[in-house]
Amino acid sequence: MSFPKYEPSRLASLPTTLDPAEYDISPETRKAQAERLAIRSRLKREYLLQYNDPSRRGLVEDPALLRWTYARSANIYPNFRPTPKTSLLGALFGIGPLFFWYYVFKTDRENQLTKVWCSLVLWEGGQP
Repeated sequence: MSFPKYEPSRLASLPTTLDPAEYDISPETRKAQAERLAIRSRLKREYLLQYNDPSRRGLVEDPALLRWTYARSANIYPNFRPTPKTSLLGALFGIGPLFFWYYVFKTDRENQLTKVWCSLVLWEGGQP
């Protein structure tokens, strides 16, 4: 199946993906890309050899994974700005549950003791 040659119209220019100059790469650029590809493939092969070694004695650290983890989780403080909204959310989700459970346990205990004092319920450790 052959595709017809694309010809730009008068009203629309040639898309950059169809421009032959877009993919006309200089020899220096091709050489740099080949070197980067060789480095990546060498590092990948070294990692896979270490990872699949049957006599491996510990963890195999992947530097790219370590960098990704650091950038994802351990490096949030340079990008965090304390605002009233984040402060209120921190207080709500940090201290709010403590007050909630304190109220629940306190009222439950008070209700139970009130029932015991009024002789509506026997004390759990008492005699029938």
